[in-house]
Amino acid sequence: MLIATTPAPGHIVSMLEVARELARRGHEVRWYTGRAFRKQVEQAGACFEPMSAGLDFGGKSREEAFPGHAGLTGIASFTIGVRDIFYRTAPRQMDDLLAVLERFPADCVLADDMCYGACFAAERTGIPLAWLSNSVYILGSRDTAPLGRGLGPSSSPLGRIRNALLRFAGDRVVMRDLRREADRTRALVGLPRLRTGAMENIARPPALYLVGTVPSFEFPRSDLLPGTHFVGGLLGLPPDDFDPPGWWAELRGSRPVVLITQGTTANDVEWLLVPTVRALAGRDVLVVVTTGSGLDVDRLRPLPDNVRLERFIPYHHLLPHVDVMVTNGGYNGVNAALAQGVPLVVAPRSEENPDVAARVKWAGAGVVLRRRAVSEAGLRDAVATVLNDERYRRRARALAEEHRSRDAPRRAAELIESMADFQGQIPTGGATR
Repeated sequence: MLIATTPAPGHIVSMLEVARELARRGHEVRWYTGRAFRKQVEQAGACFEPMSAGLDFGGKSREEAFPGHAGLTGIASFTIGVRDIFYRTAPRQMDDLLAVLERFPADCVLADDMCYGACFAAERTGIPLAWLSNSVYILGSRDTAPLGRGLGPSSSPLGRIRNALLRFAGDRVVMRDLRREADRTRALVGLPRLRTGAMENIARPPALYLVGTVPSFEFPRSDLLPGTHFVGGLLGLPPDDFDPPGWWAELRGSRPVVLITQGTTANDVEWLLVPTVRALAGRDVLVVVTTGSGLDVDRLRPLPDNVRLERFIPYHHLLPHVDVMVTNGGYNGVNAALAQGVPLVVAPRSEENPDVAARVKWAGAGVVLRRRAVSEAGLRDAVATVLNDERYRRRARALAEEHRSRDAPRRAAELIESMADFQGQIPTGGATR
């Protein structure tokens, strides 16, 4: 088994449990990614394969790795991010992976669903390819709007007209440059043009598409890619050691616990962290803030008496104590919260965050704040609503039960084994929810 992932935490986390399960079942697993993740790769039981230094931006924020992205928001952030992070790196990733395959003739390739170098390598060699999602289902559908707009699904006649018009406008206007970039990228590596829509003309679809969530958190579609399986949450491996902070006993007190996080890549503390801390200062709640990276936390100081600030606390330990999570909508964090029955307040800003937020709203598991409502007053009201309205907690708990009913690593490993054994033919009759 050859695993290939983009060198970013959100693309690594969901793969860890699957890699460990494959290794536990006796397979030889090699994993191509950035050097910052070597320890995690080896903890999962895989052999680390480093990507070339020019491709390896692991351990950096997006702005550090791609300085030209600073200040981008909305569709511009989405399209330029896809172009620079995923498309323009793919040819050299392919070269790396073809070199690995020369000395390690894998039976199949397992990649995150935006590691396009792995897609090119599989297409060039004919090796069966599986995707493991790192975010929402990325392929288009007549029942959903295109990605990047944060819109809910609609399969009604009018809804399908809306979706078709948005796809047409996206291909011809919004995503035109990205679509052309994909054509150029494929031509650069000697692969034929794909006459499909934007975001789908970069790589052929895989034989197997593993989506790391439960069916009730993803929009329903009548045209799922055959070979799509919703395996359940893949939330990473718990750390070998955990030394809790000195205030840990406060989590078992009488006050509701509010977790504020904006993931591992966003670094603008003024967008979400600062206004939420100020909104909840002096309230009868315990506020835990996790920064995830080297943020300018001095902007949060002086900390109110009810706030506890940490760079990182493993979700495996923290989330069972949390009553509501305030987040910018990172996919892995949202799924981790819902797997523990924690309802959400989501303030999306860029990347796929609006699309994740749309699923939170559709599933009834939290409150979504639009850009103009991200203020101290808006955040204070949203947190109070989620804490006091039992409907959100009931929906989050229902999703948690669905997560608990699935053994995601085992199911993913079984499907990958079937793909390798049957040369890409998925034996269970197509898409499953």
